[in-house]
Amino acid sequence: MSFAQAHAPDSFLPKYKPPVEGAVNIGLMHTSLDGAEGHDHYAPCRESDLRGSGFSYWALGHIHLRRTSPAVPRSATVVMSGIPQGRDIGEAGAKSVTLVTVADDGVITMEDRVTSVAQFERVPVDLGGVEDWPGVVARLGAALAAARASAASPHLVARLDVTGATPFAWQIRRDLDRLRAEAERSADDLGATWIEKLDLGVSAPRGIRATGDAVGELGELIDGAVLESETFRGGMAEIVEDLTRKLPRECRDAVLGADAEASAETLARLFAEGAEDVLARLREPAGSGSA
Repeated sequence: MSFAQAHAPDSFLPKYKPPVEGAVNIGLMHTSLDGAEGHDHYAPCRESDLRGSGFSYWALGHIHLRRTSPAVPRSATVVMSGIPQGRDIGEAGAKSVTLVTVADDGVITMEDRVTSVAQFERVPVDLGGVEDWPGVVARLGAALAAARASAASPHLVARLDVTGATPFAWQIRRDLDRLRAEAERSADDLGATWIEKLDLGVSAPRGIRATGDAVGELGELIDGAVLESETFRGGMAEIVEDLTRKLPRECRDAVLGADAEASAETLARLFAEGAEDVLARLREPAGSGSA
């Protein structure tokens, strides 16, 4: 059973015919089961109800995430096999199908078979302590090589989460295009590896700014007197609230989070990253031609 309308608030289980005595009874159901993070309840159904239904096997669909429960004697096997190919970074990891074999005596065995041609993965790249571009390139290459080696699919599509406290942070932020180029070069060298996006979270180490350098002193001032200021946070919150109201309703939670705590965390991160970007631009050598 599947859906006839956009919403299915009630379980489909009562609509199934009773299992046939002495036969292998297999049920296919479109359901969110008993709920999944990030998904609305769709034809919700408790796993315990499926196990006690008298069926031998339940093949479930709807949630694009594999979920296989341990076998329980004298109860149904319940499998949410996920999807055969991830579509974006929100569906990261190798994707698969389940090959199910029913023996003559009714015993069910299952085999997980990877089917995804391309595998999306978040790849952490720690640039902590790096002081030059050769160091950046070495860390990028090592992180991508490790991810490529562990990927189960023929192709790896990587989103790089670049973090770390490094005195080279301002150059990295200023020259993000170069960082991307270096990452793509490393990916080309590995083969069957592709860069989807770079998420940048590098920063200067605490205490490194106060060295008599004017930009460094400004950075200390921003960290201590601006970003932590209730006046600044209040003013920015008003601006963000005004911008958020102009977004389509279905997009608002995705931008800043679904509650006040998530919104505050997102804003704090954005403020800190914005400050780092400004300082990187101020440190840019005169006449470099960058906008």
